Amino acid sequence: MELEQKTILSLLPPRPAESNKGHYGKLLVAAGSRRFRGAAQLCALGGLRIGAGIVTLAAIEPVITAASACLPEPVFLPLSESRQGGIAAAEAEALLHEACRSSAAVLGCGMGNTPDTACLARTLALQCPGTPLVLDADGLNAVAGDFPVRKEPGLVITPHPGEMARLTGTTIAQIEADRAGTALRFAESCNCVVVLKGHRTVIASPEGELAVNTTGNSGMARGGSGDLLAGMLGGLLAQGLAPFAAATCAVWLHGKAGDLCAARLSRQAMLPHDMLDDLCAFLAQNGL
Repeated sequence: MELEQKTILSLLPPRPAESNKGHYGKLLVAAGSRRFRGAAQLCALGGLRIGAGIVTLAAIEPVITAASACLPEPVFLPLSESRQGGIAAAEAEALLHEACRSSAAVLGCGMGNTPDTACLARTLALQCPGTPLVLDADGLNAVAGDFPVRKEPGLVITPHPGEMARLTGTTIAQIEADRAGTALRFAESCNCVVVLKGHRTVIASPEGELAVNTTGNSGMARGGSGDLLAGMLGGLLAQGLAPFAAATCAVWLHGKAGDLCAARLSRQAMLPHDMLDDLCAFLAQNGL
């Protein structure tokens, strides 16, 4: 099916007057490294702007220092640093403890493709099955040779074609030749929701559901767009949406914000963080 605005808006969680931050979930974001500090900020912002009640950013001190300078809303969980400049594998227990106390988690944005990242990704995927988890970017690259298959539902992955090729042991050309089939087969075999990014992003569920996105444009093709999407997806999971519904909503809204941003700033000049203003404007115009 092709995603439509009416369907997406109907899936978004309501915000009744008699509510507090606890009603909208707690999102854990494990992200960033010395080299990719902005990824953590964009992911956390995505979760915040889509409505999560509390966002905890788990990261190394340089990432937290950069994020806290411009983001007053998140809770911060400082973690020790690996030799490669990301979160150390020794922090797996601390991260697991926080994840099991959260409504949803996102791991991978800008963390670095390292053995430490692989350890943390597998720990959260396999040892905290009750918490929905988004694996993105380096969280996927790090486990490409040994993907952690959950028995329980709740795992969502967000690969671009290159990452999907690594996960499946094929080529980008093969992925692009059968995007829907690739996503459906991987979703079923690995019991996860697959968001195969690109022009007309494909979303597939283990139950065989398939959606094709109709929003988005080439101005979004730059570093940081995926980090924003991962945070939005995690924020919707934290608010209680089922994985497939959360993925379809996040992808469509992300693309819609991109289209509005391109109309305002041009595809040539727009940047991922600019899209947040357009996301907010669109939600406000629709009474959300």
